[in-house]
Amino acid sequence: MFGVKYIKFQPSEYVIQYSQGKIRRKGTSLSFNYFSPTTSLIVIPIGSKDVPFIFEELTSDFQTVSVQGNLSYRIVDMDKISHLLNFTFNPRLKQYLSDDPIKLSQRVINVASVLVKKHIEKMELKQSIQSTEELANLVFVDLEKNKEINNYGLEILGLSILAITPSKETSRALEAHTREDILKKADEALYERRNAAILQERKIKENELNTEIAIVDKKREIMEAELESQLSSQQATNKINQEQLAFEIEQEEVKKTLVNLEVENSKAKADAKSYELNQIMEALRNADQNTLKALISIGKNSSELIALAFQDIANNASKIGELNISPELLNQLTRNK
Repeated sequence: MFGVKYIKFQPSEYVIQYSQGKIRRKGTSLSFNYFSPTTSLIVIPIGSKDVPFIFEELTSDFQTVSVQGNLSYRIVDMDKISHLLNFTFNPRLKQYLSDDPIKLSQRVINVASVLVKKHIEKMELKQSIQSTEELANLVFVDLEKNKEINNYGLEILGLSILAITPSKETSRALEAHTREDILKKADEALYERRNAAILQERKIKENELNTEIAIVDKKREIMEAELESQLSSQQATNKINQEQLAFEIEQEEVKKTLVNLEVENSKAKADAKSYELNQIMEALRNADQNTLKALISIGKNSSELIALAFQDIANNASKIGELNISPELLNQLTRNK
């Protein structure tokens, strides 16, 4: 009524009331009556504000990349910003009288864009793509030290780089190059795996051959041991045979000596017998037939004497006319002793 109005502000709004060119009150969560024809209200939002951004920048190797991220800030020095920007608020229309509050975010983004550009220009394409966290830290530090940001009385709450992506053509080229590298590494891995398998197979074959060689060596050692044993046994047998042969030779020598002695004895006996017979024959040289017969018949039995008698009869058969032999005589002649 009569231009006096009541207004209430939120805790996130910092209010400065000017009346007739003087500050009447300021602070947050204010509510008061004012005379609208002579009152100006400065309303500064003190809550944090998130501003997304996306920049197109060139790397040191002249490749275009898109830097996408988000920036958070808030106003901490209301006196500074109220003198630099127009935050005059129209309560009736419930809007600012200028676009300075809207431009503040753009000014902050412009500062961030300059700092991002400064760092991106020093990086190559591959390095920039893999440096999102590093770039965010560098730009955040620079924003905290930036004079323009400090003059506005702003506090940078955070900066995050969501993605750094090259152009579609460059991305496809990188993908192809990376794909080739991956395929190459896959081929190398396959080659190494096959080579490892070959080496393992070679080791297995070498172990098998070494085992076979060891078996052959062991068999040779066993064979050599058997041959040595057989040789030792054969040598022992030969020694025994030689000793037996020597013994037999010695026995044969003894036998030979005995035979020689027997031969000499037999020869001596034969010489004695021959001498005896020569003496007998010499003695009987002049004896007649009847005397010889009588000598022969000495010591003979009756059968032998009868046989001699029959022999004489047979020799003189031409002179005998008839001969009678009794059965008793034949029976006596044929009787076995």
